[in-house]
Amino acid sequence: MLYLELLIQGLIHGSMYAVIAVGLTLVYGLLRILHVAHAGLFALGGYLGLLITNATTSLPLGMFTSAIVVGICGMLMYRLCYQPILDRPPYVALIASIGLFIAMEEIFRLVFGPYGLTYKNPPLQSQINLMGITLRSAEVGMVISALILLGILAYLSQRTRIGIAWRATVDDPEISKSFGIDTIKVRYLNFFIGSALAAVAGVFISLLSNLVEPTMGGVPSYKALAIIVLGGLGNVTGTLIASLLLGVVEAFGTIYIGSFLDRDAIAFAFLIVILMIRPQGLFAGK
Repeated sequence: MLYLELLIQGLIHGSMYAVIAVGLTLVYGLLRILHVAHAGLFALGGYLGLLITNATTSLPLGMFTSAIVVGICGMLMYRLCYQPILDRPPYVALIASIGLFIAMEEIFRLVFGPYGLTYKNPPLQSQINLMGITLRSAEVGMVISALILLGILAYLSQRTRIGIAWRATVDDPEISKSFGIDTIKVRYLNFFIGSALAAVAGVFISLLSNLVEPTMGGVPSYKALAIIVLGGLGNVTGTLIASLLLGVVEAFGTIYIGSFLDRDAIAFAFLIVILMIRPQGLFAGK
């Protein structure tokens, strides 16, 4: 029973990592940019979801509004921060992204305060019994939402004209342009979807901890960066598998090596070990 509980908890956390990391993978696959400022969008999603839910008592409204607003902010981030420097070496965009993330943290601290905000009446806190294991509704909701959102994303990428244009732009932007694909619109859509996914993950994390604070995006998003490396940079399928794998490794690691490494340290130790064995990531080229 213990192993089953650890496995379920690992998959729950892995599903959250997947929702965050897929957005990073989409940006890297399209622009070859490590989008560190994704962490700021994750935190912004948490703030907006909490504030709107507290004001309206409607979690669906808070989550939907957060996803739309943060998606638009992601597009603005691309237009104002990344698009002007796409012809520069990749490290220029990386430095700009890190600076943007730090600036967003400070803005959150000034606007919302340094100590964090909580839900007045936290939703989805009831308990569900699954095969003898007690889970919170928020945990079940996070997994179901991840499956739905990632399923929709998979359908869009494989079954629609938008997805075909998307994949073609990733494979070869210049040839895509010659076939009439508007690569600029594809990039905007890319940032909108990735940012909206980060917002949804931010809302669910705030529900699980009942706390939103300026630095909440740091650790989850750094783990997401580790995940996209593990999955093979730009590989969406590899990212999903690596997310679930990391969640399970963390869950079991807290039992066996948690006495001298905390949960976050376990994740990065796992990354170091894998990269020593396979520097290109687990699923590179697959």
